[in-house]
Amino acid sequence: MSCTALITGGAGFLGINLARYLLERGHGVISLDLAPFDYPDVRDRVKALTGDIRKPDDVRAACQGADVVVHAAAALPLYKPEDIYSTDVEGTRVVLEEARRAGIRRVVHISSTAVYGIPDHHPIYETDRLEGVGPYGEAKIQAEAVCLEYRKKGMCVPILRPKSFIGPERLGVFAMFYEWASEGHNFPILGRGDNRYQYLDVEDLCEAIRLCIELPEARCNDTFNIGASEFGTPRTDFQAVLDEAGFGRRVVSIPEGPAIMVLRILEKLGWSPLYKWVYETVGKESFVSIEKAEKVLGFRPKYSNRDALIRNYHWYLANRDRLNKAGGVSHRVPWKQGALRLAKLFF
Repeated sequence: MSCTALITGGAGFLGINLARYLLERGHGVISLDLAPFDYPDVRDRVKALTGDIRKPDDVRAACQGADVVVHAAAALPLYKPEDIYSTDVEGTRVVLEEARRAGIRRVVHISSTAVYGIPDHHPIYETDRLEGVGPYGEAKIQAEAVCLEYRKKGMCVPILRPKSFIGPERLGVFAMFYEWASEGHNFPILGRGDNRYQYLDVEDLCEAIRLCIELPEARCNDTFNIGASEFGTPRTDFQAVLDEAGFGRRVVSIPEGPAIMVLRILEKLGWSPLYKWVYETVGKESFVSIEKAEKVLGFRPKYSNRDALIRNYHWYLANRDRLNKAGGVSHRVPWKQGALRLAKLFF
């Protein structure tokens, strides 16, 4: 049965992929985002509003005509701490309250596995302890607490905790890897690179969201980990992209301890786009159990880590000439490499 979904953050990386995914399956789409909705392929089929989720009037206007809300808007880790809190926590409260006032019973909240911090065991289950690293991880935990408040008020609020997801339109920190691969460089990884590390293709995340939109409330009004079912290690999965690039380049290990010390200093100085949760976890095992989503939602991911990375790499090659060279802090633009650009000279 078709419905109209309001997507907060609809002009972002996840937002546009979800808009296309839902439109292809007969649903209507409303987008609310601070950024302009600049996608000509679907612009005439999306009701695109420019606004701020922290402003009740903007959210109230966007809720008009919506049957369900997918709350994907968030301030990412490179934003200022105060912006992360106001957007990710207070913005979530505004979205839920305005949806409730508009009579919208279901709000699908996109959280993150960053809520688990740096775990001491794997796989990670939905019932494991929450311990955010940095302002972003902490804010995501607080945002989930707001969601639970509204569940108690009678709303259906599915919470999805996706692993880092990639696919068409995804740049951010991955743009650096794809740039190095396409220019024939080796690529450094922290430590041996033989730790299992799980990613997620954005199309598989869109399918999980669709299930939470369409399934009965009794099945989806819960919290679910979402990730790839097939994944390897940074060494094997990143090497697959270097092999696809065709220059015969390799993944190169660098000592983890000294590298982390340097990255901490560069982060404090503002000379690196890599933040603590990235460089502190990339050399460690990182994967969640998706058993609950498989059993309860019927979630079946299509893409492995390798599939997702290679699919994203080909999108990068096809679109790199039109990318925003200035960089930024969202997933839709390449992050400024800072001092790491110099490191490319050594690989």
